[in-house]
Amino acid sequence: MIDAGMWALARTGGRVRSTEAHGAVLTAATELLEEHGYQAITIEGIAERAGVAKSTIYRWWSSKPALVMEAYTTTVARRMPEPDTGSLAGDLTDFVEHLYQGARFAPRVRALRGLMAEAQLDAGFEDPFRAWVQSRRDVVLRLLTRARERGEIRTGADLDLAVDQIFGVFWYRLLVGHLPLDASAAADHVQQLLAGFKK
Repeated sequence: MIDAGMWALARTGGRVRSTEAHGAVLTAATELLEEHGYQAITIEGIAERAGVAKSTIYRWWSSKPALVMEAYTTTVARRMPEPDTGSLAGDLTDFVEHLYQGARFAPRVRALRGLMAEAQLDAGFEDPFRAWVQSRRDVVLRLLTRARERGEIRTGADLDLAVDQIFGVFWYRLLVGHLPLDASAAADHVQQLLAGFKK
């Protein structure tokens, strides 16, 4: 008979294994996305890379789009932690520098271009993709909202437009490729944006 202490240990061990498996699936999905692109990813391939059963994945995620975009949401949040420098200029410069730095890695660029294309072509992919995009927009909106509360920008400033301007440069240059995404230009881009917030 297992006593209460042994039962608690067994349950804890199960949760640890479950958490590790969950993390392994998210890591595998991101790795395969950046190695081969979204179209080439299969649930079978993710399960094999993660070392879990395919049924385990379907127990946690309803579809490939839901899994891949949760994986990428987790990965991007880890790669780009939310800045808190104490000033809007510092916060936005830090954020934009990290955003642009991602363009140095060709596999990441291919993955992002593929995700954007997929969102235009696959109705089932659109909602998970928009949820990921919104998660990144929310980070910048929080930076802007904090700055407004500190009195750094005027009360009536259009924060959604500011977010569009930040990500608009990133996505336009990433997709069109007419100009580079240079992290060293981040501070200048932010200063031009902030000029529109002057009271």
